Amino acid sequence: MPERITQTWVYLSATPLFWLTMTLVAYQIAHWIYRRCGAHPLANPVLIAVVLLVALLQLTHTPYDTYFSGAQFVHFLLGPATVALAIPLYGQFQRLVGLAGPLLLALVGGSLTAMLSAVFVGHWLGGSLPTLLSLAPKSVTTPIAMGIAERIGGHPSLAAVMVIATGILGAITAQTIFRWLKVNDDAVSGFALGVAAHGIGTARAFQLSETMGAFAALGMGLNGLLTAISLPSLIQWLKPWLQ
Repeated sequence: MPERITQTWVYLSATPLFWLTMTLVAYQIAHWIYRRCGAHPLANPVLIAVVLLVALLQLTHTPYDTYFSGAQFVHFLLGPATVALAIPLYGQFQRLVGLAGPLLLALVGGSLTAMLSAVFVGHWLGGSLPTLLSLAPKSVTTPIAMGIAERIGGHPSLAAVMVIATGILGAITAQTIFRWLKVNDDAVSGFALGVAAHGIGTARAFQLSETMGAFAALGMGLNGLLTAISLPSLIQWLKPWLQ
């Protein structure tokens, strides 16, 4: 009987459908815990799902490539999901036009702060140049960050980890920070959360209000575009001081 179980596990663990199913099951469990905790930000479903999946991969000694053969289907849906975020943003079009100037200033300031703070703090702590280049795009969504990191000489895998960590941290702490700063405008807080914490922050914003989610989606998209355009040139200018 144990041998049959082992053979069954070996067969299932090698199939992409199994790991796709495990990814969805892990998120459903995480979302159930999140609801049971009263939607508390510390019970972030993405964080819980990541912990569950990492624990499963460690216990079963499953290589990441084997896992990703199934999880890639969810990864593929990130593109269409990001494009679909334009739908709630369209409903805020009139207000968006009125806030265009302040949002542009906030975008430039937030994007530069996200990039430069990561690089300089990492440099202060003694990080190597490839590590610093991997930290720089931490506030843009994972596919963009990995592409930028590879282009400027960083490690795409490390960039992906930092992006996820940044998003989870932003989603957990955003409400507390906004309360401390007395920021009560959903458009302002949503845009800031999207710029700083990309897709995970945007998902959290939609849980709080549709307006906040719409402006977070705008911030995430614009920050990804601005970072992809400006970071390679900015890094070339900074490299002499980082080496």
